[in-house]
Amino acid sequence: MLVIAPILLPMLGAAVSLAFWGRASVQHAIAVACSAIALAVAVTLLVVVDRQGIQVSAMGGWAAPFGIALVADRFGAIMVLLGTIVGFAVCIYSIAATDSRRAANGHVPLVLSMLAAVSGAFLSGDLFNLYVWFELMLLSSFVLLTLGGERAQLEGAIKYVTLNLLSSVVFLATVGIIYASVGTLNMAHLAQRLDALEDPAFATLIGTPLLVAFGIKAAVFPLFFWLPASYHTPPPAVSALFAGLLTKVGVYSLIRATTLMFDQEQQLLGDAILIVAGLTMAFGVLGAVAQNDIRRILSFHIVSQIGYMLMGLGIALSLLGRPDADQDTRDMALFAMVGSVLYIMHHIIVKTNLFLIGGAVLKLRGSSELKNISGIVTTNPLLSGLFLVSALSLAGIPILSGFWAKLILVRAGLEAQAYSIVAVSLAVSLLTLLSMTKIWTQAFWGEAPDEVAPIRRRALGTMYAPIIVLAVLTLLIGFGAPVAYSMAEQASRSLLDPASYIDAVMPDGLPVDAEVPAEPTGGGTMP
Repeated sequence: MLVIAPILLPMLGAAVSLAFWGRASVQHAIAVACSAIALAVAVTLLVVVDRQGIQVSAMGGWAAPFGIALVADRFGAIMVLLGTIVGFAVCIYSIAATDSRRAANGHVPLVLSMLAAVSGAFLSGDLFNLYVWFELMLLSSFVLLTLGGERAQLEGAIKYVTLNLLSSVVFLATVGIIYASVGTLNMAHLAQRLDALEDPAFATLIGTPLLVAFGIKAAVFPLFFWLPASYHTPPPAVSALFAGLLTKVGVYSLIRATTLMFDQEQQLLGDAILIVAGLTMAFGVLGAVAQNDIRRILSFHIVSQIGYMLMGLGIALSLLGRPDADQDTRDMALFAMVGSVLYIMHHIIVKTNLFLIGGAVLKLRGSSELKNISGIVTTNPLLSGLFLVSALSLAGIPILSGFWAKLILVRAGLEAQAYSIVAVSLAVSLLTLLSMTKIWTQAFWGEAPDEVAPIRRRALGTMYAPIIVLAVLTLLIGFGAPVAYSMAEQASRSLLDPASYIDAVMPDGLPVDAEVPAEPTGGGTMP
């Protein structure tokens, strides 16, 4: 029951909120209550996984690989916790930031549905159900993106849905090919059967389209243009939700697929991922530097920061795939993987907060164009300080959260002699700092306009509350780096030791080529 709760709670909240259609205040109260309970459940799940090991729930009593399995290992539990933190913050922020027309016409149930889909993706134990969660996430996000029907939203939505539907088609087609070739879609069982193939190149061949589909979802080079074209168009609360979670589901899926299922040719995959990571970093940050709108700048930075997450994964796979890999090499691969996981932890919190701050700026000044705003530090010093915390952390300034993650990745790259990706990552960090400085000098510094639209103190406080909480979490990750590192290390060990995941999911003594039984085999729990 604990494993399914992060999915079930927001789903129930979405269903209940539909009964109060048109009553925005009641729907917001339901969203805050459901997301708060889901956050408490996510914390509990992480503690249970840490103390008792990987948690598996087989729906309907059909044990893996024949039924629907939900699996929470350390990495999955951390991602669920981060997702519920973002969901809780956005639900509070939406009370003041979402206009009454959108709030009364589906904003809350759509947000809750999307949160359920995100948790479902992080906990899914088989590929087809991962596809289902991706589609629910796409459906919810598309409607959120277009809710309100403004011209800019519709233009961004066309680009968003076109490429994401392409990704879905590739995903589903590949799932069919994999099932026809291997005879299973359960991730643990699939890992066993792919490892048993005589030709490892065949496993890489059938897995490559799946990785491409995940790459589109993660907005990696060269198919990332849908993201900066769409993320700045919806209301700030929706943009923040997208920025914090959507691409991370794609990154999560890439990491899960390459460390659990398609790990037969690790060096080849690792080298390819490093090339994609470097190009994603470079093109993303160059796009950010060229922009003059806060939300557009932040959107391009989502792309560039995805490259850092893939950097650690690429280094780890390249090291593990070396024919002469010894214990020191495996330790360095673990170190690189820790960098990726820690960077994801840092980025989800920081990027969500920057978009929330961008929304507050839009509310205060009526625009997010840098040429139209100035002097926020004079009229709103607290918001300015909160922006500095998040912006400097994104740029990797010591000793904030982004610094430790980047330091780990750079050191791992140097140890692996991946000098090109290290050089790119350092250059991108400098350009990230440059673009954050650009926002600071033009939007926050300078003289405030003579007339500033008044905002109710209660509304401003509701917007500030989640921003403050996320800024504090950013500081805690930075100043509490040993704790965050320990969490990331435990998750990385689980990722790089797929045997622990497989043993937890698969029944003892089940043959790799076992057929589907006529009746439920037990070992599962009913939700």
